Amino acid sequence: MQSRIKFEKVSKIFETRFQTIEAVIDYDMEISDGEFVSIIGPSGCGKSTLIRMLDDIIKPTSGSIYIDGTLTDYKKRMDKETLRRIGFIFQQPNMLPWYNIRQNVSLPLKIFGLSGEEWEKRVDDLMEMAGLTEYQNAFPVEISGGMGQRVGVIRAMVHDPEILLMDEPFGALDELTKEKLDMELLDIWSKTKKTIVFITHSVEEAILLSDRVFVMGTRPGRLIETVSIDLPRPRALSMTSNKEFLAYKKQLLELIGEIELSKIK
Repeated sequence: MQSRIKFEKVSKIFETRFQTIEAVIDYDMEISDGEFVSIIGPSGCGKSTLIRMLDDIIKPTSGSIYIDGTLTDYKKRMDKETLRRIGFIFQQPNMLPWYNIRQNVSLPLKIFGLSGEEWEKRVDDLMEMAGLTEYQNAFPVEISGGMGQRVGVIRAMVHDPEILLMDEPFGALDELTKEKLDMELLDIWSKTKKTIVFITHSVEEAILLSDRVFVMGTRPGRLIETVSIDLPRPRALSMTSNKEFLAYKKQLLELIGEIELSKIK
């Protein structure tokens, strides 16, 4: 089966006046259609750089990135048709303060020139699914941080992309809110079967959500190991105390611990 996303020997090197920074070196990754994968690793290992290259925010220095089998040309901007297949969810919801919640959710429709009853219904359905219908006329300053992150998630989905890129979308929230949104995200994924690439610092979050976890190391940013998570779905927070879950947690923490120790000179 053809992969939805494929990285082949992808590197990103930043040149500054005083130093050369190897953000990502020779990175290989292959993701299937409908798969939920997480990328974890220490700060500075290049996690965010990876998905920013995938979303064409920054260009790779070398290597090849394929989307649905098509090689992306990093010498020019990604075409609009390919960009429309991707939704990006940032660490902060980054809403326009002068737009109400419904207008913020609908923004990608405006960008991609999508209009009509079917798209308005999609906005309605997503807002209902995220529990935001009664807040659609509110402004960003009037809602909670958790609600704001929900806006960020469904806004990235409103133009019906096939791939969702999520850069620590719940990292700034308190633990209870983050756990609630993790479970809501799993529910959304189970209903839509989008391909999701999720960046997190939380080992437990990665295990709970993912089919596979890509573990990265630093100096330079690189792939250390890929761990398949063979836990039954649907998943629940109660699983975090299961022996199988704890075994995955121990394995991943040991991998990251080895990475962190290797940084000590």
